Amino acid sequence: MSVNRYEQKHNDEEFRDHIATITTEGKRQWIYPKKPSGKWYKHRKTVSWILLAFLFAAPFIKIRGNQFLMFNVVERKFNIFGFPFWPQDFHLFVISMIIGVVFVALFTVAFGRIFCGWICPQTIFMEMVFRRIEYWIEGDRNAQIKLDKQPWDKEKIRKKGLKWFVFFVISFFIANVFLAYVSGSDKLIEMITEGPANNLGTLIALLIFTAVFYYIYAWFREQVCIIACPYGRLQGALLDNKSVVVAYDHKRGEREAGRGRMVKNEDRATLGKGDCIDCKLCVAVCPTGIDIRNGTQLECINCTACIDECNTVMDKVGLPKGLIRYASEDEITKKEKFVFSARMKGYAAVLIILTGVFTGMLFLRNDVEATVLRLPGQLFEHKGENISNIFTFKVLNKTERDFSDVHFKLENIKGTVKIVGKQSFAIKKAGLAQGTLFIEINPAFLEKDKTKIVLGVYEGDKRIDTESTNFLAPRSFN
Repeated sequence: MSVNRYEQKHNDEEFRDHIATITTEGKRQWIYPKKPSGKWYKHRKTVSWILLAFLFAAPFIKIRGNQFLMFNVVERKFNIFGFPFWPQDFHLFVISMIIGVVFVALFTVAFGRIFCGWICPQTIFMEMVFRRIEYWIEGDRNAQIKLDKQPWDKEKIRKKGLKWFVFFVISFFIANVFLAYVSGSDKLIEMITEGPANNLGTLIALLIFTAVFYYIYAWFREQVCIIACPYGRLQGALLDNKSVVVAYDHKRGEREAGRGRMVKNEDRATLGKGDCIDCKLCVAVCPTGIDIRNGTQLECINCTACIDECNTVMDKVGLPKGLIRYASEDEITKKEKFVFSARMKGYAAVLIILTGVFTGMLFLRNDVEATVLRLPGQLFEHKGENISNIFTFKVLNKTERDFSDVHFKLENIKGTVKIVGKQSFAIKKAGLAQGTLFIEINPAFLEKDKTKIVLGVYEGDKRIDTESTNFLAPRSFN
């Protein structure tokens, strides 16, 4: 009785002891993936172009005067989908990040590392921009291997020089878009108009980011996914036998006698051979250099290149497609269809709850946030028949419009509010106003030595925020 070669292969776990990008001597092993083609690759290209268009357009789109996406760490201002977030909104920002993590976790439990293959900017730029330029200039896998082995003649200098120049230009363009996310698109356009001589510090920062992007896409490449990105390790804790991933159907591919090369007029079914003809094209097309036939691996980014390549081979040899496909381990071994497991339902419930809380907090949030605090070291003063307290205030305008007539009113008690030096004040868009104010209240309206008062913040006759604080009075006043 013949030994199942699939079982032999999986009893030997040596392939898990090293990665495809490192040789046994510890040196860099360059990956030359074959140019992919097929149905899934076409779908990925469509998704990638849509996401690239979104990525490049998002910092230049404005909603109600707010940049659609902005992450200005220096000024501590963030815009997400047109909603501005300030340090005072940090709790909302944290919840939105948690929602993102739970969303990714849910999709990982259900569909494995699908985010990496279809949505991740690293994969999209590498496979759909830089790699395609490489194919255009240097050719497919075999042409690239041949070019790298040949001496530095005119052809190699011309092709390599052109590729590196185009990579640098694209990296510089990406760095500018990145700057638009960080400092704002208006600021970027202003700096471009003024010229690099007037923004030397920004130009140096741009060149540093350009060098980082160039290094990643010209040299580090797939090692970002294998070595640097923690998501590959995260999926190991999240995947189970019910997760749908890019998988090799070992039951069909190996059968009793294992895989083997295609022989003309051979009856593979009678001989017990599996449908895998051991062409190794699934390995040649993989951008991280793994053999999907070894099972789910950390390096697999679910890019579907091996699915398309295997389906093409199956067509040519007259065997059914789907030897490599999106499937769970239970579907392959037990023929069980995908089910929304209790684990997935738990993640989905948490995601729905968090999204509902975030949405409610987002729409209940005011466009203006006021803070009124007692002046340190001050208690109260007698002003004629009234008791006076002194406070400091800060009013933050979170909108992209100016406020011209902002003032305070007492909402829950009778008294007067006097702003030092003026009756009202203005706040510019995305600006902050601060100052000092006195509140005077007659003791007849005070019930104890510490009374909670509510201040309304008004622009003209419209109330735009409320803030509460404590008003102090003598203990013996009543």
